[in-house]
Amino acid sequence: MWSYEKPDNLVEWWIESEKKYQDTDLFLVHNNRGGLDSISYGDIGVRIANVRGGLAEHGVKEGDTVGIISNNRPEWAVIAFAVFGRNAKYVPMYEKELEKTWKYIIRDSGLKFLIVSNHEIYEKVKNFPLEIPALQKIYIIESDGENSLASLELHGEKNPVEPLIPNYDDIAVLIYTSGTTADPKGVLLSHGNITYSALTGLRLFPDLREGLVGISMLPWAHSYAITAELTSWIHFGGTFGFMRDVSTLAEDMRLIRPHFLVSVPRVFNKVYDVIQMRMSDAGGMKKKLFDAACLTAKRKRELADAGKMSMAVNVKHAILDKIVFSKIREVVGGRIIGAMTGSAVMNKEIAEFFFDIGISIYDCYGLTETAPGVSMNSPLAWKIGSVGKVMEGQKVVIDKSVSEEGADDGEIIVYGPNVMKGYHNKPEETAAVIMSDGGFRTGDRGHLDEDGFLWITGRIKEQYKLSNGKYVFPASIEEEIKLLPKVANAMVYGDGKPYNVCLIYPDFEVASRWAAEKGVSDDPPNLLMNEDFKETLEDEIRDHLSETFGRYEIPEKFYLIGEDFTVDNKMLTQTMKLKRRAVIENYSKEIAALYN
Repeated sequence: MWSYEKPDNLVEWWIESEKKYQDTDLFLVHNNRGGLDSISYGDIGVRIANVRGGLAEHGVKEGDTVGIISNNRPEWAVIAFAVFGRNAKYVPMYEKELEKTWKYIIRDSGLKFLIVSNHEIYEKVKNFPLEIPALQKIYIIESDGENSLASLELHGEKNPVEPLIPNYDDIAVLIYTSGTTADPKGVLLSHGNITYSALTGLRLFPDLREGLVGISMLPWAHSYAITAELTSWIHFGGTFGFMRDVSTLAEDMRLIRPHFLVSVPRVFNKVYDVIQMRMSDAGGMKKKLFDAACLTAKRKRELADAGKMSMAVNVKHAILDKIVFSKIREVVGGRIIGAMTGSAVMNKEIAEFFFDIGISIYDCYGLTETAPGVSMNSPLAWKIGSVGKVMEGQKVVIDKSVSEEGADDGEIIVYGPNVMKGYHNKPEETAAVIMSDGGFRTGDRGHLDEDGFLWITGRIKEQYKLSNGKYVFPASIEEEIKLLPKVANAMVYGDGKPYNVCLIYPDFEVASRWAAEKGVSDDPPNLLMNEDFKETLEDEIRDHLSETFGRYEIPEKFYLIGEDFTVDNKMLTQTMKLKRRAVIENYSKEIAALYN
């Protein structure tokens, strides 16, 4: 049995950091003057104490459940640590969510007190107490009325209470999974789960220190961002700016100038595509210098991997880095020393490119149910393409009994202090994934190499068998397809069918260049109907996939779609994972036609 290292709860975690970093900036908030306003650890600490007192005045006690519907903002963290200080459970929900999902979560969690970000959301939930008797209060962050967060803080300022210190085994957060195939499941994560995962992960990044700046892109309503971002950064005295929207990310990066990013592959894939497209458009000497810099950086990396060094290569790389790569790094603020990515495995080619231009991206792996860290690449040890070594204090076992005969991979089973306490109100579902010896069945397939690095080979729930008996892992095929410039998104299907088919959302910005060369309309609806464009795209996909995949894995037929998979249209989760079932249902007729 492991023991949890102190601080083993999020209340003492905050108290320690507030004392250490009283005058350090915790948050950088966009103002209406085009700049940023800073909020210190000390300022946030005062607000946490006030909200904690306000919650106590309104009867929130140990074991109660408090929820929030809000995007990331300083108040999100203030409320979270105030709730922890009452030893209550915190239930975060997404702003971009169906009302029926909010209602399900509020009822299932036994929510007593709800805080929402604005009046628009309040209007949608204000009648919930009529249907859910346990829900007693609803407060609004962006309000100045009696049920505003400001009034709650005023109550607490007048009636202060000392924080309750939870045990490491007490539940800190109740995070509901996306529920793409059934009702959402509430994952019970303890204070010990989260603090262990954050402390262990931080040891792998010794250069993270007080005053370094990050940019918050991922929702704190997910365990990845709660642990790897919010909790971890508070511990070492880090500072956060906020991405306002995906469309403003480039501007936000230049303004905030982050040192380190916590993100998902989709973001880096998009940046990679933009860089490649701009260099291609520039042409001439600029393109030649870019290509030369990439080749030199690749050669330098290959020599280093082989334990060798070339002075000539190093000098050439230093010159080209200053001329070429430094300009690219300036686009993302000019200060990035590294990045962490999760949610899906980073494409090896793209990861190598970012390493080569001086932005090291470290792949990690985990699930909501593991708080979430299981394995992690880091500056101390990494292999591009893997998801790193298993984190200290955990054990990973590969169960090959679920694999086809002769396979060298199997289901990843995790043992350790990060494994959830179970699914709220779902004992059967809990028993299905947590084994009698405490191991957690992840549902992911992978293998450990001779150096202890974990490699992900697929998701068991997503894998399917073609009618010829061959197994297919669609996600890996999709990631390769999305490397092609003309492709923005893709989904592969073929469960029980004689061959795979594929839905493609083209990158219409790149496609417009093809249209200009051919002298045809670049209007998206016209391109979708253009047989020449469709044939060109299909040939490029097949040629590209033939280098990596077996013939049976390569889609035989394609259908071009005019709408991307997004969070708004419910085809992506909040962490940018494909909701495969939702896509299949939405395009059922089109998919069926591909098999006629």
